Amino acid sequence: MDLMAEQQNHEWYSSLPGRGAVYDLTSTAMSGPSPEGRLRAVIMLGKSDDPRAVRPLMDLLGDRDRAIRGAAAIALGQLKSGRSVEVLLERLRDRNEDAEIRNLAIMALAAIRSTGALRGLREFIAETGEDPALRSSAGEHLSRLGTW
Repeated sequence: MDLMAEQQNHEWYSSLPGRGAVYDLTSTAMSGPSPEGRLRAVIMLGKSDDPRAVRPLMDLLGDRDRAIRGAAAIALGQLKSGRSVEVLLERLRDRNEDAEIRNLAIMALAAIRSTGALRGLREFIAETGEDPALRSSAGEHLSRLGTW
């Protein structure tokens, strides 16, 4: 994200009321009137460093909007909560899911670095019927972490 977009997102988030801001962001992310507003809310939930954002972001991994699903995966990687590992692994294993979203799930799991996340990535790599490019991506992320 470029600096201008980053600044705009910060200004948008800063304009929300301080008390309950995570709840306001969650409400906007889940059912806001505009796709752009929903996307900004998901991005800001990832930057919130608030554990209350994890559950709604996990739910948003199943959203019908591809951009929301991708932003939710990124946001969960930023929050690094082990609670999200299983839903990220489900998204990764879903062969009907867009390859880019599946790759974002790989990146989020690598960022979380929990035992379950790393084990799930190793199991994914071992699955010979999976997309070779995604298996390679998972291997690269594990290699960078020094766990492969």
